[in-house]
Amino acid sequence: MPVTLIVVSGPPGAGKSTLAHRLGRAVGRPVISRDEIREGIVHAGTADPDMRHTYRVFADTVTALVAAGVSVIAEAAFQDHLWQPILTPLLPRTDVRVIRCRIDPATAEERIATRAVTAPTRAAHAGNPVAADAWRPISLPVPVLEVDTTDGYRPGEAEIVAFAAPPTTAA
Repeated sequence: MPVTLIVVSGPPGAGKSTLAHRLGRAVGRPVISRDEIREGIVHAGTADPDMRHTYRVFADTVTALVAAGVSVIAEAAFQDHLWQPILTPLLPRTDVRVIRCRIDPATAEERIATRAVTAPTRAAHAGNPVAADAWRPISLPVPVLEVDTTDGYRPGEAEIVAFAAPPTTAA
């Protein structure tokens, strides 16, 4: 069975983490989250003011798992210019698929503002996030499923799972 890398991307506040973890449970794959790596780095006391260390650890983790034959879900709000160096080398040997979360910009702003109040110490969300309407999606020749996350999921969860599910083999 080929190694599959499902990338859940989208602007800040689009619900990527929630969707990625639901999807991971549904298809039985580990989720590698940039935010969770960032939280671990900060809680370990590792200096990372420009988040380059977080980016390298995320990229190295995803790449190592894929190289080891592990299908994985990778989730981050990276824009195209940050995803390209991670994904392009994997394309010849990996089934890469992108789930692109879309959201109404005003709803994204509301979610980000709520997160600042409910989880003010979350180091993964430090700084000013890029606005939903300014965020640049991944531009690669791979299958893409656009998911509107403004109010639930459109398309629905069953279609998202079908897009990400491992290929079936004939018995």
